[in-house]
Amino acid sequence: MTRSVPLNQRVLGKRSRARTAMPSIDMPLLTVVCMLAAFGLLMVYSASIALADGPQYRNYGHYYFVIRHTLFLSLGAVLAGAASLVPMRVWEKLALPLFILALVLLVLVLIPGVGREVNGARRWIPLGIVNFQPSEFMKVAMVMFASLYVVRKKETISEFWRGFVPIILVVGAVGGLLILEPDLGAFVVTACIAMGVVFIGGIALRWMIGMVGLFGGVGAIMIWFAPWRRERLFVYLDPWKPENAYGSAYQLSHSLIAFGRGEWTGVGLGSSVEKLHYLPEAHTDFIVAVIGEELGFVGVSLLIIAFAFVIWRAFEIGRQAIAMERLFNAMFAQGIGVWFGVQTFINIGVCLGVLPTKGLTLPLVSYGGSATIMSLIALAILLRIDHENRNLMRGIRQ
Repeated sequence: MTRSVPLNQRVLGKRSRARTAMPSIDMPLLTVVCMLAAFGLLMVYSASIALADGPQYRNYGHYYFVIRHTLFLSLGAVLAGAASLVPMRVWEKLALPLFILALVLLVLVLIPGVGREVNGARRWIPLGIVNFQPSEFMKVAMVMFASLYVVRKKETISEFWRGFVPIILVVGAVGGLLILEPDLGAFVVTACIAMGVVFIGGIALRWMIGMVGLFGGVGAIMIWFAPWRRERLFVYLDPWKPENAYGSAYQLSHSLIAFGRGEWTGVGLGSSVEKLHYLPEAHTDFIVAVIGEELGFVGVSLLIIAFAFVIWRAFEIGRQAIAMERLFNAMFAQGIGVWFGVQTFINIGVCLGVLPTKGLTLPLVSYGGSATIMSLIALAILLRIDHENRNLMRGIRQ
């Protein structure tokens, strides 16, 4: 005679087995990230292969950019692997020191002889064979700092003097340093990260609206009193005007031509015409235009879906961390979602002519050392948060 097992014990046993069988890492997210990185490497190769035929890069060789991008991805993967091994409680302790380090680097890059100047912008610190861009490090540091700010100010974050003013002053200081480089794009993304995290963390809506108005006003003043920025804004409104198409809107007009040539399914991988010295920065800021030309509407749509999945998972991982009362983890995860969402929207919007032209790379896809490495590290920490969420579901505390 077999002994019957009570229904509640059978249910608990099934739940326990389900928790045990649950993988310790978010494989769909990791797969999509790896696919984006691999796709970016392929598109950097396609967009840069012809650059050596022009006068600007004649000494670089046809495989210069793809080789360097491969090295950046490899270094980023190693550092991301190391970052994923660090418990989140350690990252929380390091949040403030890393933010201060990022501020120091933003100051150092402005010092003549330390920072490297290219086309009037001083954004890089030479480190031998590579140039480090502190503004990319600041994006990760700002996610950490804003997350820590929410944790420490959770009782007073809705107050004006104790919650709103301090974060405004911090973002203003960072923004001032970024504007001095000048790097308006990095300032916009960094400000959006800070505003997004504190808004999710509970800052009052009226202060959030005030923050948007304040930084929006600062941005408008910067554009109005900088002739080259003002020109970019006005030519973006009418890129096909002859003097614009052959002048300040040259890049935008050729980006739109690339999308037009791609139509639904593209002209074929490697068959872009615009990358043949017609479209400037085809392998960096305007790589989506090359994707649109070679892979068409279908290719760009799949790319957007991939980024939407990464952003959705970031917010979902954050929601799970909130349910487990891991506030810093939650804010960090959702801050990554804000960062990738804003930067992806701006980059693709610029290429499509929806937004004024601004130099911002597409995370994981565009060519770039610091941006690629910092993006991989940020996503590795996101996967670490998810890993700790899953361990908590199993009853394992870290």
